Amino acid sequence: MNHAASVARGVADIHPASLRSAEDDIYRRISWRVMPIVLVAYVFAFLDRINVGYAQLQMKQDLAFSDAIYGLGAGLFFITYLLFEVPSNLLLEKIGARLTFLRIMVLWGLASSATAFVTEPWQFYGVRLLLGMFEAGFFPGIILYLTYWYPSHRRGRVTGLFLFGMPITGVLGGPLSGMIMSGMEGMAGMHGWQWLFIVQGLPTVALGFLLYRLLPNKPSEARWLSDGEKALVQSVLDADHKADAKPGHHGKLSAALSDPKTYVLAFVYFCCACAVYTVTFWLPTMIKGLGITSIGAIGWITAVPYVFGALGVLVISRSSDRFKERRWHVGGTLVMGAAALFATSFLGTAFAPVMVLLCFAAFFIFGGGSLFWSIPPTYLSREAAAAGIAVISSIGILGGFVSPTVIGWIKSLTGSIQIGLAALTALVIVGGLTILIALPKSAVRVGTEA
Repeated sequence: MNHAASVARGVADIHPASLRSAEDDIYRRISWRVMPIVLVAYVFAFLDRINVGYAQLQMKQDLAFSDAIYGLGAGLFFITYLLFEVPSNLLLEKIGARLTFLRIMVLWGLASSATAFVTEPWQFYGVRLLLGMFEAGFFPGIILYLTYWYPSHRRGRVTGLFLFGMPITGVLGGPLSGMIMSGMEGMAGMHGWQWLFIVQGLPTVALGFLLYRLLPNKPSEARWLSDGEKALVQSVLDADHKADAKPGHHGKLSAALSDPKTYVLAFVYFCCACAVYTVTFWLPTMIKGLGITSIGAIGWITAVPYVFGALGVLVISRSSDRFKERRWHVGGTLVMGAAALFATSFLGTAFAPVMVLLCFAAFFIFGGGSLFWSIPPTYLSREAAAAGIAVISSIGILGGFVSPTVIGWIKSLTGSIQIGLAALTALVIVGGLTILIALPKSAVRVGTEA
């Protein structure tokens, strides 16, 4: 029996009153099985990104690091992250998601914990480079992994749910980081910022083993799906990829790499990364600049914009799926979020107005930035997706290097964060306009939509 006949027979065995209802039921169970562990893993990944922003409130003084040293060290993570993303995603396709995520999470947890013991700038730079190398491939690997389970018309919401981990980490990570740094200061002769890296790094190692045990590589390996249910999922995915043969979609990686729209997506993601990491790396410093001196208080106050960021992820991704529209939901929100972030540079130390704008900026920046990743998997073909997603992520993630490095350098020269903030938010506005102007609607399909 050929594959098509086998799938058809498996789907028929489900005997649904409504095939659509049966599909909804199956995907509801898939989401309950897959998404919680993926979300928790990304929370730890993003916690590893933002904890250096809180640690610098103490470590710069303890180690006599300037803003330029901190900004460069924070950004160097993304250099090795860029270099190793494509190889990691290609390896994922060969050895499977479970082994790939196990390797990544164990090594990055150990490297993050090792940051607690740096004493010199070169050590800080070195451990950040190692951390980037070890964590490379996790984010694009998860994006690719979701394409193994979900068709395009369901992917906006689940991608948003996965990236919901970004603002949720900010909500939880700010108060948690503040409590660790203030509460554990001096314990066992170590500073609070050292305990921060240890307490938030080592659990990632254990989580890597848990993920390996709980996540199937793909639907066909899920023991909690019947053969008929596996066949239905496969038929949905196969139907979704019939559009790959249409003009504008790519059957070979070389075609994807030679298409200018691939680099448009990379540039837009670069701008998304600049916006997100401007917030995550410098939000504690911005709050401190409003006259808040207590580290514990800074941790709690930074949670507020992240609450609005979490709402943005949920609201914007749901709206995008409902209206089957991606470009305006990504480009328009980036423009509005960046404009709000830019406006904070004119308000000085006025606490309430700055906080309102930061909440507004977080809502749109995290909402639009998370939804962006529903676009590349539907633009690239199934064959090109693994490397194509990694290439877009690799090029775009340079925004994570540029943002802290440029702002740190300008702050060291001028003593103010505002000039660098204005320059980078202007760039983000350009990125939001780019996806609206340069990427035609036909390049972004949602289900059967053109």
